[in-house]
Amino acid sequence: MSISSRTARSVRILGVTSAAAALALGVAGNALACNIRDFSAVASCDADGKGIITVKDIDASGKEATVTVYLESNGADERKVGEQKVTGSKDGATVTFSENWAPKAQYRIHVNANGGQVDEDISPNLTTPDKACATSETTAPATTPPASNTPKPSATPSSTATPSESGSTAPAAPGDNSPSPAAGTSNLAETGASSSTPLIAGIAAGLVVIGGGAVFFGMRRRGASKNN
Repeated sequence: MSISSRTARSVRILGVTSAAAALALGVAGNALACNIRDFSAVASCDADGKGIITVKDIDASGKEATVTVYLESNGADERKVGEQKVTGSKDGATVTFSENWAPKAQYRIHVNANGGQVDEDISPNLTTPDKACATSETTAPATTPPASNTPKPSATPSSTATPSESGSTAPAAPGDNSPSPAAGTSNLAETGASSSTPLIAGIAAGLVVIGGGAVFFGMRRRGASKNN
């Protein structure tokens, strides 16, 4: 075999080897490169019954990516839910967005990673479940009303609550003119009379009669002595 044939054969072998190596490096590079297929999103409820959207990155290259979530309405962005950064890992790294999502709502998840080499949306858009989460408005426990600042009434009754003496005395029945025993007693006390008044009056009258008789007999005896 000539030298030229050997050289040509070596060149062919070297070319095939180089192509195989390039292909292997290309496959390995694609395997380690960040890709939109490395990202996924799901809508769920947390332990407190609030809605959340979780985005997962399984990029084994460990590239940092920026994830932005938008609420869609009629095929357009209605509002921006939030934006966070995530560093992918082989086991998967996640970022969570708090969102009180409605049933069957549409969300667009955009990913920008690897210096702009990945600048795409997760396809298709995220659709939330048919049933919403139990919000705090429906699951909040009943709260104890705060204590009132109004001062409590004093245990001692006020002066207005005490009945007056005139109010506590029952009024006399109309049309009853008969004096009560108490009225008679009070009249005797006012005039100075008592139950012994008739006896004293009788003794005084007797003394007057006796005195008058003594004067009468004394004057008659005196007249008879003058006649003698």
